[in-house]
Amino acid sequence: MARRIQSLDQLRRPAATSNARSIRTVAPTVVRILGIDPGSRFTGWGVIEARGVKITHIAHGCIRTGEGVLPPRLRVIHQELAAVIAEHQPQEYAVEEVFMRVNIGTALILGQARGVAVLAGAIAGLPFAEYAPAQIKRAVVGNGRADKAQIQHMVKILLGLSAEQMGTITADAADALAIAICHAHVRGTLAQGIQGKWG
Repeated sequence: MARRIQSLDQLRRPAATSNARSIRTVAPTVVRILGIDPGSRFTGWGVIEARGVKITHIAHGCIRTGEGVLPPRLRVIHQELAAVIAEHQPQEYAVEEVFMRVNIGTALILGQARGVAVLAGAIAGLPFAEYAPAQIKRAVVGNGRADKAQIQHMVKILLGLSAEQMGTITADAADALAIAICHAHVRGTLAQGIQGKWG
């Protein structure tokens, strides 16, 4: 069952002792993070590795469910995310919260897609975090009202991606990578003992 990450004890890193000076040092922990941007038609996903303040792009993609009744599309989301988890072996995952300023019908459908995405990680036993859209934008762009183009630009810079690589990343996958970057930033802040908010 997924564990919601909410304590510093879950993030503490093992310390090594230097033979020369007997000073406790901390080796950067490498963690692989899956970010998910859920949607009933398009679900973006992105995998990064975080080592201290350094983040590296691993993989990304977009699950397209097409049109039609909702249950088969939800099954596709679950099956595809389960395959992503099996292939890339993330250690933690993060999902965007439902944006409440959409109409109630859209929010209900999006909530079901989001629930399936959360379930996929829960079945794999991954620790879980969630972030509001504005929090993700602030972590990646520095502006809680950033637009899609600004998010994509900063994802490119932060992950050191080429223009050619960015050409393969859909807006949904870029959003998912932004969610993963936000999680890496927040968990890094907490690991340093600075107060932060977990989902």
